[in-house]
Amino acid sequence: MQLKLYKTLWGLDGDYVGAVEAAAAAGFDGIEGPAPEDADERRRFRRALATHGLDYIAEICTAGGYVPDRHASPAEHLASLGQRLSRSRELDPRFITSLAGCDAWAESQSIDFLGSAMDLAADLELPISFETHRSRSLFNPWTTHRIAMALPDMQLTVDFSHWCVVCERLMDTELDVIEAIAPQVRHIHARVGYDQGPQVPHPAAPEYAEALQAHQRWWTIVWRAMRDRGFEVATMTPEFGPDGYLHHLPFSQVPVADLDELNLWMAETERTHFAQFMAASC
Repeated sequence: MQLKLYKTLWGLDGDYVGAVEAAAAAGFDGIEGPAPEDADERRRFRRALATHGLDYIAEICTAGGYVPDRHASPAEHLASLGQRLSRSRELDPRFITSLAGCDAWAESQSIDFLGSAMDLAADLELPISFETHRSRSLFNPWTTHRIAMALPDMQLTVDFSHWCVVCERLMDTELDVIEAIAPQVRHIHARVGYDQGPQVPHPAAPEYAEALQAHQRWWTIVWRAMRDRGFEVATMTPEFGPDGYLHHLPFSQVPVADLDELNLWMAETERTHFAQFMAASC
């Protein structure tokens, strides 16, 4: 099994072609982010990916942005998914990762919606994974576990940093849940969270070593399940981002770190971590 690392488009400052060139220069294997809304931009993006030999993972939010429209119905979530799946399909993605549903729904409502979303993606022959993201249907470990049991064919994109915030603790207390859902995980978002936030100021800082090591333990559980399922490729996207996640100094609002540098550091660290995991597996 090999590890492929993707550069997030979150916080993109520029055009898509420039993002592809930057990802290729930095040694990433691909790009993860939403498909451009403009058709001409999608064509330029597709050509740039092909030119640089990069892979693509499409990201889709249903009914809104990263936080859903609180009053959107499941039918409205499905309609937005369908529209964005069609747009993403033009770019021949490796798979879709979707921030789907709403945390305020009853579990039965989320199960019905996610089942319909899986059917919709299957009709378009697009593999889809649903992200463990706060504000969405899979916002905490226990709800996710129950929904995963109800939908055994559902695939997951895990971002454990969100659960740290929702539960106000590191997920070492929930290793049984991580072990249980690991056989349904297709993709990892590699951001390090902590009990009071979804993103530490810098994952290399010694004061956050415990949080980094905890996330690496959870990612190792997922890699072990992927290996046992016969995966030839494990995919991971370092996903440190802006939008209130990146810490700033008070008053001056100067960022405490450079986002590109954070994601590069995370990519290099996980290349080493994955190599150690594979060496220990032999």
